[in-house]
Amino acid sequence: MDTLRRPERIGLYPLIEPYRTGMMDVGEGHSVYYEECGRADGVPIVALHGGPGGGAAPSMRRFFDPHVYRIIIFDQRGCGRSRPFSDTRTNDTHRLVADMETIRTALGVERWIVFGGSWGATLSLAYARACPERVMGLILRGVFGCTRAELDWFYRNGANQIFPDAWQALTGRLTPDERENVLLSYHARLQLDDPDARHEDALAWAQWENALISLLPEGDGPAPDPRRADALARMETHYFVNNGFLERDGVLLDDTAHLTGIPGIIVQGRYDMVTPARTAWQLQRNWTSAQLHIIPDAGHAAGEPGIVDALVRATDRFAAKLA
Repeated sequence: MDTLRRPERIGLYPLIEPYRTGMMDVGEGHSVYYEECGRADGVPIVALHGGPGGGAAPSMRRFFDPHVYRIIIFDQRGCGRSRPFSDTRTNDTHRLVADMETIRTALGVERWIVFGGSWGATLSLAYARACPERVMGLILRGVFGCTRAELDWFYRNGANQIFPDAWQALTGRLTPDERENVLLSYHARLQLDDPDARHEDALAWAQWENALISLLPEGDGPAPDPRRADALARMETHYFVNNGFLERDGVLLDDTAHLTGIPGIIVQGRYDMVTPARTAWQLQRNWTSAQLHIIPDAGHAAGEPGIVDALVRATDRFAAKLA
């Protein structure tokens, strides 16, 4: 484990435009948006967004040297530019892994580096477990195993002890009975078919995460985008009440034999309130070929200076080995 303390930090690469975008039919009525940018004959790297349901932002392209990497980004089922939007039907982890394989095959990629943060790290680990022969390396941020302990920390008792004001904003709209199981109660509210009926609950759900994501947020921060909040809230509650659709609790952290020989870099904020550092620590202890970098002045957000520095250095390190 390396605690990074650099007096000078490097920033993101300049924003570039995709050279190819499209919609890909992945079956069961779903089409996912994908894009490619950077160097068409470069080292393939796929970047997985968080949530689930968060959608891919243009800033995700900026973690990679466009002169080296063939950068592949897509919106997972039900969010972003994928269709149908905010739809939880036929939407689970195994299908997202299958969608990645559909994209990889369609784009003619033999093997790629997999890059993901938060839920994107969960999906990265699930993909590596299913298709280890397709993974050249893993770069993970804010590791989330979708375990019961992690979900209880964030939605039952843990983070609420540090952010009681934000917790009151989340739970104050619930009845006393509903507060007994906040996750299950919000899931029931957010699965209503009428977007207007679930609108305020979706915003409240998204705002709870927004309040905790950065070490030092600027004021109250911007209000969640209503459209993004709807997909995020519906998808997160759908996945989380189903324990990430994983076959047993903790499987992504404990079952790591397939990761032997796969190089990895894990970037973790010391004061991450969304996905606490214990999970990244546990994963690295079971996956000894991975390097764990704990950033001493960072929370969960990918855009915090120390996290940016470590992630860009990680992609540069892989590029130097593989380009």
